[in-house]
Amino acid sequence: MADLPFELAAPLAAQLHTALDVERKIPRALEALGPVEGRDVALIGGGRVRLDQLTELGGRAAEAAWDNGRLELDDRAVDLLVGWWSVLRPADASALAECDRVLRPGGRLLVVHDYGRDDVSLLRGDLPEYGAWSRRNGPFLGGGFRVRVLHCWWTFPDLDATRAFLAGAFGDQGTTFVDRLKRPRLSYNVAVYHRARPDSADG
Repeated sequence: MADLPFELAAPLAAQLHTALDVERKIPRALEALGPVEGRDVALIGGGRVRLDQLTELGGRAAEAAWDNGRLELDDRAVDLLVGWWSVLRPADASALAECDRVLRPGGRLLVVHDYGRDDVSLLRGDLPEYGAWSRRNGPFLGGGFRVRVLHCWWTFPDLDATRAFLAGAFGDQGTTFVDRLKRPRLSYNVAVYHRARPDSADG
């Protein structure tokens, strides 16, 4: 699903919604890096949960469709553009140009992806966001972004609930993984890549 880091069956997705980032570090980071409050915000790929979070932060938030590399928004339509897990994979030059087109002067682009180096990445395996994307010469840092890494958690009521979720989401690997946990939570690092609209795009 677009508002979770990977596809899950509906019951498991509901559990992960409840478990993921109960400390609300991700929305707090978006406000700090945006800000969100009082601004026109377009959300790409976040779904209802993420849209509600942006609205709760005080943004005038709406979803924006990303279709074949183009946003269905007018030029200079928004102050802040927020992309979630399923989009800008990664942000190449043409995608960045399209994002700059819809941002007003001084506008900002925030892109949320997994960062890795955590419990969740051990379960999900080798993904580009865990390595190549976070390098200095990678598509984000090499393309003018900075990164803020958030040390988040998937937090469950108890170890039995953790085992049930991981078994459903990851099969035998998930069941075995619970044996290494002392608490009913998995470490989960999130990268918020952030970038201001370049002055050169203002012309």
